[in-house]
Amino acid sequence: MLQIVLVIVIGVLFMIPTGKYLYHIATEQHTFADPVFDKIDGFIYKLISLKKIKMSWKKYAVALVLTNFAMVFIGYLILRIQALPIFNPNHIAGMEPSLGFNTVISFITNTDLQDYAGETGLSYLSQMVVITFMMFTSAASGFAAAMAFIRALSGKFSDMGNFYVDFVRIITRVLLPFSIIGALILISQGVPQTLMHNLTVTTIEGKFQDIPMGPVATLEIIKHLGTNGGGFFGANSAMPFENPSVFTNIIEMLSMMLLPGSVLFAFGHMMVENKFVKNQGLKNKKEKKIWLGRQARPIFIVMAILFVLGLAVILWSESKGNPILAHLGLNQSMGSMEGKESRFGVNMSGLFTEITTAFTTGSVNNMHDTLTPLSGGIAMINMMLNVVFGGKGVGLMNMILYVILSVFICGLMIGRTPVYLGKKIEGKEMKLTALGIIVHPLIILAFSALAISVSAGLAGITNPGFHGLSQVVYQYASSSANNGSGFEGMKDNTIFWNVTTGLAMFFGRYVTMIIQLAIAASLMAKPKVNESLGTLKTDTATFTIVLFVVVLVISALTFLPVLVLGPISEFLTM
Repeated sequence: MLQIVLVIVIGVLFMIPTGKYLYHIATEQHTFADPVFDKIDGFIYKLISLKKIKMSWKKYAVALVLTNFAMVFIGYLILRIQALPIFNPNHIAGMEPSLGFNTVISFITNTDLQDYAGETGLSYLSQMVVITFMMFTSAASGFAAAMAFIRALSGKFSDMGNFYVDFVRIITRVLLPFSIIGALILISQGVPQTLMHNLTVTTIEGKFQDIPMGPVATLEIIKHLGTNGGGFFGANSAMPFENPSVFTNIIEMLSMMLLPGSVLFAFGHMMVENKFVKNQGLKNKKEKKIWLGRQARPIFIVMAILFVLGLAVILWSESKGNPILAHLGLNQSMGSMEGKESRFGVNMSGLFTEITTAFTTGSVNNMHDTLTPLSGGIAMINMMLNVVFGGKGVGLMNMILYVILSVFICGLMIGRTPVYLGKKIEGKEMKLTALGIIVHPLIILAFSALAISVSAGLAGITNPGFHGLSQVVYQYASSSANNGSGFEGMKDNTIFWNVTTGLAMFFGRYVTMIIQLAIAASLMAKPKVNESLGTLKTDTATFTIVLFVVVLVISALTFLPVLVLGPISEFLTM
């Protein structure tokens, strides 16, 4: 338990300076690293003939989608021809069309759902040029959208910025340097980084065994830092070559937490510049000394409460063990160790599970299919909510939708026009907000209903009853939330599952992101309103409680029925 507390505390402490650093990058302010990175950025701008023109939200969204589409095309081509003898010492064959489609959509959307069999499905060329490359670019795309979104809300800018500038700066100034440091730490702990072919050794029993090798460390660090989640090996971070020790396990958890949490702090710093916020009796100099920022504080508190509640349920449930095994008289004094690595144990496996689903990474250090029903249900709920910190900036953007909804509800209750950060919330914003909130559950529930209604979907389910339904819902919740983890055991490498999860990942990523950019742009274009005695303050304890209740009520009304039919019923019948 001390390890759990230390990981969370250290994670928050790292978020504070990183958040300020991200704020300086988003606003193109001076940082200590400018003398080095300005030259690198300048070279890249010249290489691509970039003109630093300011973009409207539509141009920003189009640039993001088209850039991602170009990488999808190139990545798909490489996966199809990876059988060529180019960085392919293990002679991996090319991917079939539907699996190639699923894989490139998965990694460009920051989901990293893997329907292929880990180390046996990709050549080293594909691992480096497609998988690791897209882990950087998908993370940078999400960060860029979040930075544009925050700038629009701040009231300080009249445009969304330039996607290509944001994209380059996030990679060169955050993802690359952080990844280099992290990869060196992992290599020092025994994570492989080599282009050598798999080794075949003779065991002490006189039998042959293949030991997989490859450029693992470079993929492993951006997998967690960019909240990607896809593993070099099929066992993901339960594999000793990806996660050798308790120390690397902590490094990987901190990496998952760092950037999504830091975006909240960057948001807090940005809102200090908002004139409406300063007019509410806040002194700019004093506010700049506050480590989080008043406008970010309610959001952080709600996310933190949801995180701690989920973690508590997982730890409690896993510590009780499997009641069926207990009924058979089997000792489970250490809790439910089924599907877990002995070097991590129940508590650190539980923490990893909560972090990877709350921060929508998708990396796993234990088999989620073997979690007790309540633990599996919490992992599912984290992805259904998609606001418990979430991926790099995506969690904040999703939570702002609930903030706007809460402001609107409070405005109706007190009979005044809803105002957020000095801008009126009117019909257009509410329609877009409602659509943005509905899209995620619609994708999950519609595709889940389709999967259990057709023979092609039913053929992939490997568990009977309630757990079988949980398998299906988890798969689409993971896809729509761009998480990528799974209950596994599912026969998902089929045309049906490859195509439907590919579509769920695509719509879950881009439809929601475009709607959020449209909302931010709409608010940015509105004239500022003056503060009055009836103005709703969005930095108080009362608003924090309202926001928490709204998130729970909307989510409960949406997902409670399917949760009752899945993990809750499974728990009650064990």
